[in-house]
Amino acid sequence: MREYLAQTARELGESVRDVRGYEYAVIHDHALFPFRYADKPRPLDRARLPSNASPTRHRLFRAHGPQPPEGLFDLDDGLATEEYLGLYEAFEELGASTKLICVFFTADPENGIHAIHWGEAHLEPDRTFTWPYKEQLPVAPVPLE
Repeated sequence: MREYLAQTARELGESVRDVRGYEYAVIHDHALFPFRYADKPRPLDRARLPSNASPTRHRLFRAHGPQPPEGLFDLDDGLATEEYLGLYEAFEELGASTKLICVFFTADPENGIHAIHWGEAHLEPDRTFTWPYKEQLPVAPVPLE
């Protein structure tokens, strides 16, 4: 799906940026991040980032996703570790102002896409997501061959 979005962006004259060997479509300072969260129909609130997800994925959400809801207290820069600050450092390839737009879907080879949603997803510490904004998109029927 990521490759398809990148190719479509090229065809539309939009940007495609390489982040650590993976191409992302960037349209009007919004990087599209596709993610298949299940291979069978599941509600969006069951989406979870795998435990073995790369540090790049974590950083994409932390640096380019929506800011977390207000916490109990702000972390003083003097208390933050270099590793913690690195998770929130924007990717130069995308630009500091680029926002992450998530395209989450469930799909399998036999039935195609079951459900697809887009919006802004904040990655929680338990690898689940909260959605400040989301919308379900219609799924086109799979044509019979």
